[in-house]
Amino acid sequence: MGWWRETINIVKENDPAARTSLEVLLTYPGVKALAAHRLSHFLWRHGFKLLARMHSQFWRFLTQIEIHPGAQIAPGVFIDHGAGLVIGETAIVERGVLLYHGVTLGGTGKDTGKRHPTVRQGALISAHSQIIGPIEIGEQAKVGAGAVVVADVPSDVTVVGIPAKIVRVHGKKDEPVIHEEEEKRAYYMSKLEKAREASHYSSSL
Repeated sequence: MGWWRETINIVKENDPAARTSLEVLLTYPGVKALAAHRLSHFLWRHGFKLLARMHSQFWRFLTQIEIHPGAQIAPGVFIDHGAGLVIGETAIVERGVLLYHGVTLGGTGKDTGKRHPTVRQGALISAHSQIIGPIEIGEQAKVGAGAVVVADVPSDVTVVGIPAKIVRVHGKKDEPVIHEEEEKRAYYMSKLEKAREASHYSSSL
């Protein structure tokens, strides 16, 4: 299946308002932004970085969707509405991910190298969610609208709130399992913060 056909099909599968393929091609800014990103990313990988940035900024103006040309985005991603969506340079977005308007896949400003999120296959990131730092959103995970996520989200869970907390595991509100998963997230988050502080301190010497 070609990229265009897969992209159109994923829109029609997930948006009941999408009636025809022609309508999707002509009126969906997410499709235009993703198509433009393919060229921007090609230019970026082949060393034409300034041209890639100029191209991405042109399409940002047209679509209100900002995707850094360095971001890695698989086929089959669906951006619904899209206005205000931002995807950073080292972000990775896998096949089947759903992104809604106002979402940010951003950095903290403290990290170097891989500093933006990785969103695994089939995850859903709801409107105005802020996914910050080199964290991972697991396969089939759901992030609620307006959530601020600063720690890894396991596969097949739902997180909501500021900061985002797990409220469902495998679609169920299983309190003991939720508590166990939150303890794991807190532990790994504290280890990550200590590692960042140590790295920052050593780099300042």
